[in-house]
Amino acid sequence: MRESAGLNNPGGEPLDKNNRASGEPVMNHFLRALPVDSLKRLEPHLEPVELAPGTTILRVGTPVRRVTFINRGFVSIVKTMKDGRTVEIGTNGNHDVVGLFGLLGIEPAVWDSVVQIPGTGLRLNNEILRAEIDGNETVRRLLTRYSYQVLSHLAQTAACHRLHSLSQRFCRWLLSARDSAGTETLTLTHESLALMLGVQRSGVSIIASTFQKSGALRSNRGSITILDRGQLEAASCECYATTRRQFDQIFAAP
Repeated sequence: MRESAGLNNPGGEPLDKNNRASGEPVMNHFLRALPVDSLKRLEPHLEPVELAPGTTILRVGTPVRRVTFINRGFVSIVKTMKDGRTVEIGTNGNHDVVGLFGLLGIEPAVWDSVVQIPGTGLRLNNEILRAEIDGNETVRRLLTRYSYQVLSHLAQTAACHRLHSLSQRFCRWLLSARDSAGTETLTLTHESLALMLGVQRSGVSIIASTFQKSGALRSNRGSITILDRGQLEAASCECYATTRRQFDQIFAAP
C-alpha cells in the first residue's frame, strides 16, 4: 500500500474555503465548522494530499503526528487480527479527521486507515492544530463533540454488523461512500467491498446484481454507479440516516 503523496501547492498559497491552491472547494465538515479566525490561522499550514485507492493514511503501531481532513473520498478503518484476517470496523468520510487520537495524546495508531474511494485531503501537523485547540474554547468544544460522535459511529457500526442484513449494509456503505466522494460512480470492486463488509465476494455480487436489475445501480468491472438513490435509501438499514443526522447536528451546533 502506498503512502499518501502531496499535491502541488505552488507558492504555498493559503487555503480558504474555496481551496484556491488545489482548485477545489474545501468540503471537509470539520474544517468548515471552525470559527473563521481559527481557519485563517490554520490555512497556511494545510497541505493538500492525494488520496489514492489502497493508500494507508495511518498504519497500526506507527506514530500519529499529523491529521488528515478528508475533502473527497472514503476511508476504511481496518482492524487486522493475528491470523491476518481483516475487518472494517468503521469508515471516515468528508466529515472526519483521520488521526484524531493523536491529538488526544494517544500516539501509536490503533488501527489502519486505508483509502477505498479515491479523492483528496488536507494534512496538518498535530502540534499546530493542538495549539489552536488549546487557545480557543469554541474549537475545543467542537473537537469534544466530534470525538463523542466518532465513538458513537464505531458503536453503530458494530451493532450494524451484528444485527442488519448484508443487503442493508451494502446499501449503507454505498450511500455513505457516495456522500463523501461526491460522485455517483464509485471506483470499487466487488472483492474489495466484500472484504470491507466481512463476507464472501459472491454475496456482494448477488446483491449488486439484484439492485442492477431493479435499476438502482449499474455495476461494471471495477466500478459501481448509483442510478436511483431512493431505492438504496429505502433498502438501507437505519444506521445510514442515524449517523448522517448525528454528524449534521454536531457540525451545525454554534
